[in-house]
Amino acid sequence: MALFSRDTRTAEDVQFEKDLEKYGMTKLNPAQEEIASAEGTSVVTTKHPYKFAQAYKDIEVVRRGVDLIVDSASAIKYDVKEKLGFTGLAGSIKQKKIALLLNSRPNPYQDINAFRSSIFMDMLMDGNAFLYFDGEFLFVLPASRVEIIPHKKTFVDSYMYDGKVKYTYNEIIHIKDNSASSIYRGDSRLRASIKSINILNSMLDYQENFFNNGAVPGLVLKTKDVLSQRIKDRMVAVWTQKYNPKSGGRKPVILDGGLELDSINPGNFQELDFSSGVTTHEERILKALGVPPVLLNSGNNANISPNLKLFYNVTVIPLVNKYVAALEAFFTYDIKEDISEVKVLRPELKDEAAYYSGLVNNGIMTGAEARKALRLPELPDMPELTEIRIPANIAGSATGVSGQEGGKPATEDEGV
Repeated sequence: MALFSRDTRTAEDVQFEKDLEKYGMTKLNPAQEEIASAEGTSVVTTKHPYKFAQAYKDIEVVRRGVDLIVDSASAIKYDVKEKLGFTGLAGSIKQKKIALLLNSRPNPYQDINAFRSSIFMDMLMDGNAFLYFDGEFLFVLPASRVEIIPHKKTFVDSYMYDGKVKYTYNEIIHIKDNSASSIYRGDSRLRASIKSINILNSMLDYQENFFNNGAVPGLVLKTKDVLSQRIKDRMVAVWTQKYNPKSGGRKPVILDGGLELDSINPGNFQELDFSSGVTTHEERILKALGVPPVLLNSGNNANISPNLKLFYNVTVIPLVNKYVAALEAFFTYDIKEDISEVKVLRPELKDEAAYYSGLVNNGIMTGAEARKALRLPELPDMPELTEIRIPANIAGSATGVSGQEGGKPATEDEGV
């Protein structure tokens, strides 16, 4: 299959066609050239991740909400099963090796928790995560510095890190979050709350300035005489020192020309409804992240458990599923998150086990099929697991004591 004219093909074009045949990619999207042209020569991150990273450092609710998601997602392990029926980009790699990379030793320099935390932190801050696979180990590339170079025939031509290091399309695992504007890059989940972050930052700066620097004038000093600027400055300096916010006062303002003394600001933040405004914007940020605000409230809350389940089911697990989907496409093995150690989800595991037990006991599926659905190991020494189990309360299923097979026992009137 020649994608380019033989008269214009370069050595890179020839190698590209060979790679397509190697990985079984023979079907192309006719609109891809238009898609690539619309995205531009490279797809880079927006300026927002830097602001989000600063908010993570400075704003308590951003730090706590992000950490809650990252730590919860990073604690989940992964179960690796049989090979899937399509060709991937990783080449030949064994099942045990993938399980080792995902659960114990991704590379010689990071423990598994630090490795996963880097991935999910990039997902929240940038909306993307990039993993480099060198054929032996996995390494995280900081997402904000990775450019995606679109390809006019397939999808991705290559990846560029910091404008200096180039990676081929079959060396990178790209985990993409949702985006309404790009097919190549995801958007940060904090992007929807950027206004709340800015307002909350302004509120906190205002509060700090009010108490530390006396930036809000609350006292007006008046005189009937017109004072020189030198005298005004001296009086302001004296009153500023005497009414410093740290000692309970506020910076004075001098008005001349016969004006009288008055207060121009409320005396406390309650009158400004400041505390309520902070709470409102904090809740908006948490909702944008997908964290129920009640999880960060203090006190005894009777609905903590259902909100934790909600948090895992609508925020953590969907985020983890994006990671799993990218891994499956790259390594072409059946991979699934293992939630058996997540305490809050154990009741659901109990319901799942009861569900499959009911199917097996009612003859709808075999025990072997149920074990496979629950991702339990096969038991080849138990062939009875491959047989349909007929319930004893179904007519014809029981074995009679007089040698007949199934049905109810014969009565004396029916004879023999």
